[in-house]
Amino acid sequence: MVGVLLLVLPGFLQSNSQLKQFFKNLSIWVIVILITILVIYLFK
Repeated sequence: MVGVLLLVLPGFLQSNSQLKQFFKNLSIWVIVILITILVIYLFK
């Protein structure tokens, strides 16, 4: 997961140069990650 983050991060930062857009996309990614962790935790 860290490797994917390192590969995606430069493009993510470049495409989100405006602060409002950055926080919107960051919140979406946080929600996706939390749901993924929750699903993994529930089915473990």
